[in-house]
Amino acid sequence: METQTIDILAFGAHPDDVELSAAGTLLKHKAAGFSIGIVDLTQGELGSRGDIHTRYEEAAASAEILGLTTRVNLKMPDGFFTHSEENLRLVIEQIRRFRPKIVLMNAFSDRHPDHGKGSRLVSEACFLAGLSKVKTFWEAHPQEHYRPPMVYHYIQDRLIEPDFVVDVTAYAEQKFEAIKAYKTQFWDPNSTEPQTPISGEEFFDFLKGRMSGMGRAIGAQYAEGFCVERTPGVENLFDLH
Repeated sequence: METQTIDILAFGAHPDDVELSAAGTLLKHKAAGFSIGIVDLTQGELGSRGDIHTRYEEAAASAEILGLTTRVNLKMPDGFFTHSEENLRLVIEQIRRFRPKIVLMNAFSDRHPDHGKGSRLVSEACFLAGLSKVKTFWEAHPQEHYRPPMVYHYIQDRLIEPDFVVDVTAYAEQKFEAIKAYKTQFWDPNSTEPQTPISGEEFFDFLKGRMSGMGRAIGAQYAEGFCVERTPGVENLFDLH
């Protein structure tokens, strides 16, 4: 069985979670020659706007803008997925399939309960994926155990103090383009669908303000923030700035 490795694999509870919080970081690393991919846990079928069909179309359009190597949807039930062995194994399969050096995932806690649930699910799966006695299969072949060396949580609606931030100024406009691929979810003056916390005209002002606030700490126009699960190490102090 041929293995396709991906350098950075980002998980999101819903399609658009990753784009809203970490697309700039993915784009920056893509430009540096790293491969990037997204795994959506659910289809976002309980969203107030759009439907499964449009969400898939929008996710595909966004993937094209981001230049993803892969995008996978695990089809867990939106709003009702649980921290079960079945769901853990679904995530473990993707980690072992792509063997990423870095895994990005939802915030520890957030306004939407799926974000915190998804965070805990993926975090535990990253650990279990490294246990040789946890057996999984892909395309009828046994998978080798593998634990990603770096695991980070992106920051979403609720402000969380970041452990580090990434300057994404050069990629902000492309990030916004990827987000706007989700046409049903964001501002559309002609839409007759219900208003949501992200569908208002002011939402992109909030998003830019959040990114600007993150960037201010490092003297950048825009940045994205991340939290760690363990203390990160550096080879020398000049790797920090």
